[in-house]
Amino acid sequence: MTQSPAVRTPGRSGPVRLGERAARTLVSELARINDPKVALLVGAAPESAVLAAAIEAMLPGDTLTVVPAERVSVTALREHVSAQGRWVADRVRVVDSLAEAEPAAVVVAGEALTGTADEARLAIEALTKYLADGAVLSVATAVARTAGAAAELDRQGALHGIGEDLVLRNSPPVRVYRLRFTPADAASAERLAPAYRPSSVPLTRDMHIDSNGVAAAGIALGLAALTRLSRPKSKLWLLPALAAAPIAAFFRDPERDVPEDPSAVVAAADGQVLSVQRLHDERFGDGEFLRIAVFLSVLDVHVNRSPVAGKVVDYFVADGGFVNAMKPDAEHNVAAYTVLDTTHGTVVVAQRTGLIARRIVQRAPIGALLARGERFGLIRFGSRTDVYLPADAAEPLVGPGDKVVGGASVVARWR
Repeated sequence: MTQSPAVRTPGRSGPVRLGERAARTLVSELARINDPKVALLVGAAPESAVLAAAIEAMLPGDTLTVVPAERVSVTALREHVSAQGRWVADRVRVVDSLAEAEPAAVVVAGEALTGTADEARLAIEALTKYLADGAVLSVATAVARTAGAAAELDRQGALHGIGEDLVLRNSPPVRVYRLRFTPADAASAERLAPAYRPSSVPLTRDMHIDSNGVAAAGIALGLAALTRLSRPKSKLWLLPALAAAPIAAFFRDPERDVPEDPSAVVAAADGQVLSVQRLHDERFGDGEFLRIAVFLSVLDVHVNRSPVAGKVVDYFVADGGFVNAMKPDAEHNVAAYTVLDTTHGTVVVAQRTGLIARRIVQRAPIGALLARGERFGLIRFGSRTDVYLPADAAEPLVGPGDKVVGGASVVARWR
C-alpha cells in the first residue's frame, strides 16, 4: 500500500510534532484561495493539528482528499472525519493510498520531512506528481534536527520557492516551505486573500509585532541585562531597557480591512503623500507611469503591503544615497524595486531608504502571488514608498499632503 511518502524516512531522529501554529502555516495557501478548489493532505492522523487546520480552512465548494500517515488506521481516520459533521464528511474524502488521489491546487505534507537529503528529495518528487498546473506544495522540516532534509528543502526553495516561514512557536521550531513547480498566471492573484504570516507575534486580535521588532526589542533587553550585570551600581541599563518598548512599537503590524472593490489600488504604506506625477522609467517598460510617493515618518507603521493583486516577476536593488526621505532627491536613495505583473499591466513598488533608514526587508520571491493589501516587507525607520501604475490604466484619488493607511486607503482606481 502506498501511503505518505513524506513520512517514509528511515533513519530519522524521531517524530517532529506540528502544533497549531505550524499547522495553520502549512495550510495557509489553502486558506487564501477564494475559488472552489481541490486540496490534498498527505500523512494525516485523527489527532493531527494539520488535518484540523485544513478542515477549518475549507470554503464551500472545496474538496479535500486525505491520505493516512503510516501506521494510521484508514477506518479510524474515516470515523474521525465522519464525526465532524455532515458538512465536513461531504467534502473530505479519506483514501487508502496516495495512488487514489487526483491532482490538486494545493498539496500539503501533513508530517514534517526528516531523514536524509535523498529521502526528502524522493518524498517531494512523489508529491509533485499530484500538483495541478500552477499548484503549490507546502512542506515543513525541523530547523535543528534534520540537517539532510533541511538542506534539500533549502535547495528546493531556491529553485521553486514562492515563500517560507520560520515557526519558532513549535516544539521543535520548524520552517515551512511553499513550492511551485509550474508557473501561475497573474490573474490568479485576484482570487487570493492576503497570506497568513506566523512571524508576526500577536499582542491583541488586531495588533501584531513583526519578527524584526521582536528581535530588536530582545537585543535591547539583552543589552540592558548585560549592562546591569557588568555595572550593578549604575543605572545605564535603564536606557536600553526603556528603549525596548518603543523599538517594538515601531515594528507594529496591525490588521487592516482591505477594500473588496476589484478596481481599487490601495496604499503600500502608512504615511503622507509627497507627490503624484506622471513619468517615464525605461527600467519598467516604454509606457508612461503614474507614481504616487508616500513618506513614512518614524511614527508610522513601516510594514509594506502590495497595492494590487499580482505576480512578482522581478526584484532588484538600486544603489544610491541616504537623503532625507521627504526631499525630492530621495528618489535617488538606495531602493528595492518589486515588479508585479497584473491584469492591468506592470505595477512597481519601490521601498526607499531615508536619512535614518538603512535596512529594507522584502519577503516576496520572484514567482510569488500577492493579494491586494498583502504584507510583503518593511523598511526600518523613516523612509519612503513609491507605487508606479500604468498611467493610461489608473486614475489617482489622492494628492500631496493626504494621509493614507497601508492596505486600507484607496489611492487610485483602475479605469
